[in-house]
Amino acid sequence: MGYVAIKGGGKAIAGAHTAVESLRTAEGEGGSSLPLASIEHQLRLLTSRVVSEGGLYHPRLAALAIKQMQGDTLEAAFALRAYRSTRPRLMETPTQSTSGMRLIRRISSAFKDIPGGQMLGPTMDYALRLLRLDLADESPETFRQVSRRFIKDAPDSDLPDSFPKVVDALREEGLLPPQPERPDSPFDITREPLVFPVPRSAALATMARAETGSLLALAYSNVRGYGNVHPTIAELRVGYVPVMLPHPITSEPTEAGEVLMTECEVVATQEGAESGAPPLFSLGYGACFGHNEVKAIAMAILDRALQKGMQDGADCPSEDPEFVLLHVDGVDSMGFANHYKMPHYVTFQSEVDRLRTTQEKDPAHTKAAQGAES
Repeated sequence: MGYVAIKGGGKAIAGAHTAVESLRTAEGEGGSSLPLASIEHQLRLLTSRVVSEGGLYHPRLAALAIKQMQGDTLEAAFALRAYRSTRPRLMETPTQSTSGMRLIRRISSAFKDIPGGQMLGPTMDYALRLLRLDLADESPETFRQVSRRFIKDAPDSDLPDSFPKVVDALREEGLLPPQPERPDSPFDITREPLVFPVPRSAALATMARAETGSLLALAYSNVRGYGNVHPTIAELRVGYVPVMLPHPITSEPTEAGEVLMTECEVVATQEGAESGAPPLFSLGYGACFGHNEVKAIAMAILDRALQKGMQDGADCPSEDPEFVLLHVDGVDSMGFANHYKMPHYVTFQSEVDRLRTTQEKDPAHTKAAQGAES
């Protein structure tokens, strides 16, 4: 692909940066900069999306990226991922378990009564999707009262440290296959290229930091009929997962912190009856940083679809690992789309020359051109 150097563009580029900063700092009511704490907490779902797609759990830096990129999630994820690449890797955690998740939300669509009970938590699922015009002129005092009222009215309850998983109950009943063994070293997509066929851990890692809309579109295509997954959510969890690291002296697992995560396990259609084996439910799994339920659900659907494609061959795009995994990364997709804004003068001029030459050699085109001139 040919490019050509452009002279004298330095001042224009500097001017473009100045224009961007001018729009970012355009004075609204109050005329003050957005505090990072306000972005992190009041726009928590936006922050969750960026930490997930950026592949770095750092909500404050995600808020900074959102502020710098003026709310563009793809650009913010790009900046967060670029920052991550500059940091040294000091150590690796062993494979973490989500069974000890400190839950803030937990539901099941498969069963009304689940061990430990349903926990609706923070969700807009049961609210009307109508604009709340009262928020347009929300006073600081009213704003603060909401939080105080929630703390005051919160019921006193002794929640257990962890809740049993719904899928474990299904396994005990023999409705799900045994849990597969965890790989000793899961595929690291930040250090190894995807060379197909890839293990399931590579597919899950790729989807965990994929763009939410891309996952949703492909999962939606599958459940609409371009696939065979008709899922039921066995359990959807949102909560804080402890991060365990080996102690530098004793090497014993030690809690170093916690990360907010969303986890979804879907039970799909039965399988096994055709081969004569007892029918079993199949399981799809999704998990990502932050509070992003749509992404976790879409990921679980695609995980189930990709397992079917890896086992029996792909019957639709959402079951093709190469098609899915190479097209869901938002940073990659954005970069390829944006590269078309770069100068393509040489390649386009060669296409113009070929088109003109072809038309000149075509008698019908020459005759039509002469008729237009007369």
